Amino acid sequence: MNTAKPSVRRVGRNETTLWGMSSAERVRRIATAAALPIDDEGRQSPQLLVDLGYAFDPLWLAHLAGRPGAVLTLGGRAVIAHVGDPAVADMVAAAMAHGDALPDGTALEVIAFETGGRIYNTALRKLEQPFVERLEPDSVRAIERKSYQGAYKGVTDILTKYLWPQWAFLLTRVAARIGISPNGVTAIGAVLCVIATLLFWRGDYWPGLAAGLAFMVLDTVDGKLARCTITSSWWGNIFDHGMDLIHPPFWWFAWAVGLGAWGLAFTPTIFWAVQAILFAGYVLQRLIEGAFIKAFGMHIHVWRKCDSDFRLVTARRNPNMAILFFAMLFARPDIGLLAVTGWTVLSLLVHAVQFIQAAAARRRGETLTSWLAG
Repeated sequence: MNTAKPSVRRVGRNETTLWGMSSAERVRRIATAAALPIDDEGRQSPQLLVDLGYAFDPLWLAHLAGRPGAVLTLGGRAVIAHVGDPAVADMVAAAMAHGDALPDGTALEVIAFETGGRIYNTALRKLEQPFVERLEPDSVRAIERKSYQGAYKGVTDILTKYLWPQWAFLLTRVAARIGISPNGVTAIGAVLCVIATLLFWRGDYWPGLAAGLAFMVLDTVDGKLARCTITSSWWGNIFDHGMDLIHPPFWWFAWAVGLGAWGLAFTPTIFWAVQAILFAGYVLQRLIEGAFIKAFGMHIHVWRKCDSDFRLVTARRNPNMAILFFAMLFARPDIGLLAVTGWTVLSLLVHAVQFIQAAAARRRGETLTSWLAG
């Protein structure tokens, strides 16, 4: 079996744009992201032939790149084919170009999309059947929605999973149409993050929550925009995840300072005790999550279904902000911050128990796998 890295051969033409890109440009970006060379002339073997008449989740190209001799079909027509024999590759390319069914005699392993099963997406922590659709003007909006949904993490917090999606989808489409880059969205979000911090510091909690909400939505948009337009970058990941990692303790500190403007200031002892607990709890949770990945090869939130369910509400920024929002409905920002502090302690204990349970299971000789991979 030929195990050489295949080159990508784009077949046909399609001027219909998706997320502002032509089909040929989208496939080029997907191939580049997968470190696969483009060879439209078919001079190299093995080849990954791609019919530009279709749009598909980038996961399919990576999946087929690791399956020599396999072909993904939709309605009997080849969409992506990993072919080693140049003569067979030319036969498949001709069928793609003419819109014909996969020719007989290719001896390829057919993966029919209609019955092709599901693939575990490690990066997005979910088991899914990536989309494949005929790319035509009338299907663009539906494909963009499927592409957007495919870019969502399977395990995340309750606000990101249930409240943001429609807002973020519309903003992602607008950003793609007018050419705002994911890093540009992150930069706008960073400004809003700083504004929210300053407003919390002054005790202007409602405007601060509004700025924080806008930042939180944009924090979803930048990642989805990068995945949908295939423009993820090393710097973008550092910028986005760095912001996510660093800002929460500053928000909680500023919130505590702002209590003075409401006549609800903590005593110095309570103030610093709350800050110490929030900071230590936040850092220790992150350390446990990192240690879990290193020890068991997967995120702590994807081991069992109960772990994924707890990720919906664990003491990260978004659930904590929901707690503060509800406290503000009763004009008690002080109680809100104390509730966040208590929830941080409880979440830390849950994380510690999860790690201990995983270690105990391994000692018993059990193989730890994600429930999503099954």
